[in-house]
Amino acid sequence: MSRIMIPESEYMERAKKAGKLIKEKGLDVLVVNGTESDYANPRYFSAFWPVFERSGVAINQDGDTALMVGPESPIFAADKAVIKDIFMMREYIESANPTYPHLSDQMQTYEDVFKHLGVNESKIKIGLAAPIDTTMVMYEGLTKTYPNAEIIDASDIMVSLRQIKSENEIACLREGARIADIAIKEVLEAIKPGMTELQLVGIAHSVFYREGAEAEGLPIYCFSQKSTQHAISRSGYDKIQKGDLVQLNFSAKVDGYSSAIGLPISMGPLTGEKREIVEFLLEAHRWTTDKMSQGAGLPASELATEYEKFFKDKGREEVYVYGPCHSTGMIEVEAPWIETSSTFDLQENMTYQIDTFGIGSDFGCRWEKPVVIREDGIELLSPDVGTIYELDF
Repeated sequence: MSRIMIPESEYMERAKKAGKLIKEKGLDVLVVNGTESDYANPRYFSAFWPVFERSGVAINQDGDTALMVGPESPIFAADKAVIKDIFMMREYIESANPTYPHLSDQMQTYEDVFKHLGVNESKIKIGLAAPIDTTMVMYEGLTKTYPNAEIIDASDIMVSLRQIKSENEIACLREGARIADIAIKEVLEAIKPGMTELQLVGIAHSVFYREGAEAEGLPIYCFSQKSTQHAISRSGYDKIQKGDLVQLNFSAKVDGYSSAIGLPISMGPLTGEKREIVEFLLEAHRWTTDKMSQGAGLPASELATEYEKFFKDKGREEVYVYGPCHSTGMIEVEAPWIETSSTFDLQENMTYQIDTFGIGSDFGCRWEKPVVIREDGIELLSPDVGTIYELDF
């Protein structure tokens, strides 16, 4: 079976689309920065995922690209990236901040990059496609090199490009969900009281790599009882006890793409408040699925507003934590979120995590699955969730 991945030609198409948007926005050049942990924007054009160091991509109006990396990465990037014009720059160094005195005369600058792309003037308009991922060192490098430049937030370019997925991207998300589903089944077989959360994470990791994932898509959630209240967190050394509610959220990364599956497990009979809230959140999850089944054209704010109202009408306002969905793609949580303040309609080939999370007195619960918006409905990218597991020990 051939590997599920993004073909090189698609990276080239992305850059050309970006070039068109750069021109429409009146920019001379777009700078897209990222880190090892939040690599998505530069990897979207380059297929390069740095280690320790940062990375960046510069794009001109014609869609020509250059990859910017730190001093340890040029050979690594040449082997892995689809962009072959690579520049070694101090701005993309690792956080230990070594000086590399032996490389001082080999370091390149933003001026070298931009001139390579045919941007030769000094009074130019620079767009930052990921200001939140642009460090002060990068920003100061730009302003020092181009003191007369206008630098603006161009995040909307990346949202515009990334929010609509190609069928290749969707295939990667679907494959990640397939792998996550296998991992959940194997954890269900192995889990028992006395195991630590991290022991369960180890089982999931072994499945991910065995089945062909490149990494986890997010820190794997295997939370027990009190930790299930955490909207985001990390698994630890807490031991799972009889009677605990355990939350699983698994995400396997496939060629940079991360979808997730989430569900609760009861380590014994599910009773009282726990059963009430687990069943209510499952009802809310199914309501969201049905609402999204309207498909393309559904106003995002309508979905979010009615989701909040669902909690209020059921007398469960204290359970509510956040809205019904977030987009997924190269990062398991990416823009645009579906919120009451959203101003867009759902479009065909948007991909979302239906993420139904709520909290009780000393526990939380999440039902979660990935979907893609289609013209007349939605397509599940994973098996549906909804089985309430009550394990007998």
